[in-house]
Amino acid sequence: MSLEVKVPTVGESITEVTIAQWLKKDGDRVEMDEVIAELESDKATFELPAEAAGILRIVAQEGDTIEVGATICRIEQNGEAGSAPAAPAAKHETAAPTATAEAPAAQESAPAAAQGAGETKEMRVPTVGESITEVTIASWLKNDGDHVEMDEVIAELESDKATFELPAEAAGTLQIVAQQGDTVEIGGLLCRIVQGAGAGAAKPAAQPSAPTAQAAQPAAAAPSGSQTYASGTPSPAAGKILSEKGINPADVQGTGRDGRITKEDAMGAQARPAAQPAAAPAAKQETAAAAPAATGDRNQRREKMSSLRKTVARRLVQVKNETAMLTTFNEVDMKPIMDIRNKYKDKFKEKHEVGLGFMSFFTKACTVALQEWPAVNAMIDGNDIVFNDFCDVSIAVSSPKGLVVPVIRNAEQLTLDGIEKEVIRLAKKARDGKLSIDEMTGGTFTITNGGVFGSMMSTPIINAPQSAILGMHNIVQRPVAINGQVEIRPMMYLALSYDHRIIDGRESVSFLVRVKELLEDPMRLLLGV
Repeated sequence: MSLEVKVPTVGESITEVTIAQWLKKDGDRVEMDEVIAELESDKATFELPAEAAGILRIVAQEGDTIEVGATICRIEQNGEAGSAPAAPAAKHETAAPTATAEAPAAQESAPAAAQGAGETKEMRVPTVGESITEVTIASWLKNDGDHVEMDEVIAELESDKATFELPAEAAGTLQIVAQQGDTVEIGGLLCRIVQGAGAGAAKPAAQPSAPTAQAAQPAAAAPSGSQTYASGTPSPAAGKILSEKGINPADVQGTGRDGRITKEDAMGAQARPAAQPAAAPAAKQETAAAAPAATGDRNQRREKMSSLRKTVARRLVQVKNETAMLTTFNEVDMKPIMDIRNKYKDKFKEKHEVGLGFMSFFTKACTVALQEWPAVNAMIDGNDIVFNDFCDVSIAVSSPKGLVVPVIRNAEQLTLDGIEKEVIRLAKKARDGKLSIDEMTGGTFTITNGGVFGSMMSTPIINAPQSAILGMHNIVQRPVAINGQVEIRPMMYLALSYDHRIIDGRESVSFLVRVKELLEDPMRLLLGV
């Protein structure tokens, strides 16, 4: 019986894929779930596992672009390796006897291994959020072949919004399928757990004979039409992009498997400046020869962007392109708040077990101003404007893996100590990479504090789909006029970036002035005036 293997559905927007590489040859015997090919879409490269055990019959060749759902190969079930079409005698007369002799032995040992391995549990990428379609394997906490216990954390997965742990769904021996750094779609196979097996039973007994069969085949036995992806060789899609750019593949550093040049490498590649003509004037040659040679270490390193970093980059560019963003500025005299902190910080910490910082004052002032100017707390949804009666304030936090923006829910109902506790809780989870998706979605307004890094002035970018963001900066002692007298005061610049499609100049300036009033006279926050 022949089973047709078709291109699987790999994403809503992906309609076709390119066959990057066949890992098995036409006529080879393949086992169930054995990876037989690498497919490449416009977004990612992924593996194609065999859907049954049998003899592989390749239909689409390497480099072909085929639609999702089209037949890519067939597998003749219950077939023997010897039934494959006979290759030229000159190429295989040495390898054939060895491979044929060892194939039955490998097949005979496979059932024995399966019987001793016990039931196998497949672990797939769980659904972690409506908008998340893929995750990256940040790290495997257990090695291939290790024994794992039920609910033991075996890996860390990273999406474009958060990092979360993967617990073992059964006790047994771990067999890793997707490697560290791979991007796997939701529902994709991550690993298998052979239940009731020891570490030594993790791999089938047939595997030791495979290298012998391969070693017996001379190099000339490879089909002349097959393509081997060595280091520096572009995939079909990457080769097309480099050809259009006029870039030599030798000038591109590949980050794919075995150093292969992926589509992402090709898209980011830049052409080298053209070499000078050989017949250049002698004077120019002498000048170039006289230029001093570069000295010292000139090392470079290349790292893949994390899913979080790629998502942040994509969304920031999207905001710049799709919003009418403007920024208005003002300055705040921080002396009144600093005086309150110096006077009450010890009693505040003694009572509430948390320090009194600037963020609680700024958050509270913003919630008051947001309720007075609701357009700043609104967002655009298609042709509608959505106004919010609540204030979910997003706080930008710099974590080891990049910028994250956890949300303080209903900040307008919280007291100063409640806000401080939420800020500390969310900041700690961000640094530990433990923020959940719910804790980073749904904000209506954002506050970012570049002053902790020494920033004096900036124009922050809106956190879509929100319509405004407040930027805090460092506090600097500056001379200012107070009641006709020049005094040295601790001053801070404030910046409000806003979407002019929904917020007018009057509303943005009035909002920032109101925040300034509340911060320079904190008693207003207590009296509500």
